[in-house]
Amino acid sequence: MVFFSLGISPVTLTLIISFSYETVVKRWPVILTSVIDSLYTVNHELTDISDQAPKLEEGKSLIATLSRLKYDMAHDRALEPIPADGEALVDEYNAELGRLGERGMNTWFTAPWLYAECYLYRLFRSLFATSQHWKSFDPFFAQKLNTYQASGTAVHRLATTLVELESEKDIINDPVKLEVLFREMTQMCLWGNATDLSLLTNMTPEDIEHLQTIGRDAQAARKEFILKDDQGAVWEHVMTLKDARIDFVLDNAGFEVESCFPDFGNLIITTLQLFTDFVFADFLVSYTPYISKVVFHPKSIPWFVSDVTPPDFAALLDTSSLPRGPTPENLERTITRWNTYLANGTFSLSVPPYSAIGMPDERVNFWTSPWPYWNLRLRAPKLWDALSESGLVIFKGDLNYRKLTGDIRWPVDTPFETAVGPLAHAFPLLSLRTNKADVAVGIPQSVADALDARGEKWRVNGRYALISFLPRGEGLIVT
Repeated sequence: MVFFSLGISPVTLTLIISFSYETVVKRWPVILTSVIDSLYTVNHELTDISDQAPKLEEGKSLIATLSRLKYDMAHDRALEPIPADGEALVDEYNAELGRLGERGMNTWFTAPWLYAECYLYRLFRSLFATSQHWKSFDPFFAQKLNTYQASGTAVHRLATTLVELESEKDIINDPVKLEVLFREMTQMCLWGNATDLSLLTNMTPEDIEHLQTIGRDAQAARKEFILKDDQGAVWEHVMTLKDARIDFVLDNAGFEVESCFPDFGNLIITTLQLFTDFVFADFLVSYTPYISKVVFHPKSIPWFVSDVTPPDFAALLDTSSLPRGPTPENLERTITRWNTYLANGTFSLSVPPYSAIGMPDERVNFWTSPWPYWNLRLRAPKLWDALSESGLVIFKGDLNYRKLTGDIRWPVDTPFETAVGPLAHAFPLLSLRTNKADVAVGIPQSVADALDARGEKWRVNGRYALISFLPRGEGLIVT
């Protein structure tokens, strides 16, 4: 078995000016502190419950272990093997750690960034999986749920837009209007923000013409921030489909303030993430003739703080705990429709929706591995086969982009097709990514040079984005 590889160095944690170095010095200690705080909060609630004493004591032990981990990280200690916990990929992580040790790259500051960051979250999971009382604990769940419920205004606005679209079923036969909607939905899904989609409902022909003019202006304004923009090619591809299935490889579940765009009037972008993914999926299956089924791919364990797990997916569809807002009837109607779609197979999760955290399943194990997606075909052949049948596979977010491109220090003008290696043309692939890490490809060198000359932290500040598409084709066969 031969895996795809290149003679180009992956991003490491040793270059002080890099975002990866800032991650290990600043971001990871903050994340560790948040995990400790979440444990402490639950433990405090257990203090006066007599029959919870064993869980309380075990919680204290976990807090001590995490505190030691934080110390070891700050002092560049060696990464320890992940304990056998009965869940997926322990041997694979430890085998790779052994290989890194042979090369003197097995400490927090010397390991490749992609491996070290994946290892951290897999180690978190192992600490809880090997416990007696905390096996199902997601240290990030409360944060994800709270931020979702605190974003009621945006959620209600998007739900109202979908309800208003119900009166315009005729748009399914209007490719001009569909393209306007598709492009705005794509932008919404890219930035994860509550774009004012209310403008797209109840449109007369005159409104469409006006909005297309406004839309061109808006697209031009945004173009500065979208450094690679394949929207046109994606739409051309989608129009070739008929009752097709598409797949979303999910990233964040929650809502977070992301960045400020000075050129957009200091607009604060609030990312809606999973909710906007559902909105986009709803539009595609409800109002276009091209898509009839959507499969969502979650992570099996708490991952990179906010990535979607099956419990997060179920929480979004729970009508008993919806965010408060001005139009509760519209939000409940929307969530009810999504539950109907889930029941009749229009929407589906790649694993059972109520799967327990950490349950090994070859349909999701690969997403929480330390590997780039280059070797998907050999590492997860059944998942590869499933994606190969898709009309379009949409990879959301920064980590998925890093894994698609191998987290390699590519020259910025490297074609996206080159950077994704064996995935190129294996299936129709769309990556929607706001830039939050060093790797970036498919960008003219002159554009990158101009941004660098202005002192823009365009690779990592979340203000810039990439829409990258590759159609199905011959592809690179790996043997």
